[in-house]
Amino acid sequence: MAHQNTSDLIESYIKKILEENEMIEIRRIEMADLFNCVPSQINYVINTRFTIQRGYLVESKRGGGGYIRIAKVRISDKRHMLDQISQLFDETISEKDSFSIIQKLYEDKMITKKEGNLMLSAIAKSTLNYSDLEGHIRARILRAFLERLSYEDGK
Repeated sequence: MAHQNTSDLIESYIKKILEENEMIEIRRIEMADLFNCVPSQINYVINTRFTIQRGYLVESKRGGGGYIRIAKVRISDKRHMLDQISQLFDETISEKDSFSIIQKLYEDKMITKKEGNLMLSAIAKSTLNYSDLEGHIRARILRAFLERLSYEDGK
């Protein structure tokens, strides 16, 4: 069996709960006790693996009665979803964030694996790393992909 680190276990646990519920509310301290880790590790997992680019909305309240609410984004209209994704970035985007967006498009069956791999290769650092404008070029390419996807079925 493959070895999973604590962050992977926390992520898997939360995703399993989200399969059965549209929204969950967790407490950092309870999760930390459950996984025998510090509350900051819970924060790390939430902040890096449950982002809007990956299709999650997170609301957090600190303090004694603090909680973290996590909800899966459910958008019924494909074009509306593509517009929202396009609004997640301005004139520039990192390779990591763009890869997360493409992964989300694949998970939501908006693109095939082959299309996703082609998109990834077009916006990869190794492809665009000849210029100080890498992030700007990546953003323009990704935005063009998103616009083209929204025109495909005329919705």
